[in-house]
Amino acid sequence: MSIEQLHKMNPYCLAQQEKESILSEIVIEICKKHYHQCQDYKKIVDFYGVDLTDANSYYELPFLPVRIFKKYNLKSIPKDKIFKTMTSSGTTGQQVSRIYLDKENALLQQKVLLRILSDITGKQRLPMLIVDSPDVVSDRKLFSARGAALMSISMMGRNPVYVLNSDMSLNVEKLQEFLEKYGEQPNIMFGMTFMVWQHFYQELKKKNLCLDMKNTFLLQSGGWKKLQQESVSRERFKEEITKVSGISKFSDHYSMAEQNGSVYAECECGHYHASIYSDIIVRNFKDFSVCDIGEEGIIQVVSCLPNSYPGNSLLTEDIGVIEGIDDCPCGRKGKYIKVIGRLKNAELRGCSDTYAAKY
Repeated sequence: MSIEQLHKMNPYCLAQQEKESILSEIVIEICKKHYHQCQDYKKIVDFYGVDLTDANSYYELPFLPVRIFKKYNLKSIPKDKIFKTMTSSGTTGQQVSRIYLDKENALLQQKVLLRILSDITGKQRLPMLIVDSPDVVSDRKLFSARGAALMSISMMGRNPVYVLNSDMSLNVEKLQEFLEKYGEQPNIMFGMTFMVWQHFYQELKKKNLCLDMKNTFLLQSGGWKKLQQESVSRERFKEEITKVSGISKFSDHYSMAEQNGSVYAECECGHYHASIYSDIIVRNFKDFSVCDIGEEGIIQVVSCLPNSYPGNSLLTEDIGVIEGIDDCPCGRKGKYIKVIGRLKNAELRGCSDTYAAKY
């Protein structure tokens, strides 16, 4: 089966066993290409002693530490085919990952991101509010994982309105104009989690404003470390946002620049799901063996999307747990997970977390 055939399916239609068989076939073939076209990846595979021609499952593939993209320029395409260089988020002084995309891979990531999130919010393109400044996408110096997320997700909606000024202050006038025009119909608001809290919620609270956004679906992305330090749980985040805005529909998603597009979106039951394009394996802290359901460990992410660089099987610096398989009450098949936090001494790396480090 090919990625093109996956596009004809619902992103969560395959039960885990069937998905593993199909995804393994696709991912192994892509890794064989990387083996022949990326010398550094070939050295890694050979060092592990893995024969890709004998591999039957992505569980057998070597997993690269996600930090490797900060140290090496891993790519499986010639220099003249590089369409976009994606950089991960990082605080001042941190190295950033550099991800090299050809045009085909950039479009594939964008297409899959929209397919996954549209399954959560609905397929209709709705008016969209963006809790960020337009400078993030207009200034190429700022264009990183955050800018890429904004550009991609803005395509889900129509007539996107950025409600933060250049100094990151809330433009209440723009916000109210949007609500006057679209507030009585379904609409979407998107922002990095900490930024929604800091620049939307806190500003509304400070100004003693209470909005009527009952028809708004809030999409946010990652970055819980700073909020957890401030004792803001996911439950409190939702409760407080609802108090000032009336928003009652939320969806967070877990993602990273090194596998852009392969997002793990939160369903209405509060679970983060792996789609047919990707999977999550949780590995033991001591020996990297595969953890059982309910057992905490290090998150490994597997994706069929990286075609221009060898990022198909990565060991993250995040701690998580598989909560269940094929049995979420929302009806979506496959694994669903809980992301617990970062490994001790791991760098801040999420878009929202690295931005929050300035506060």
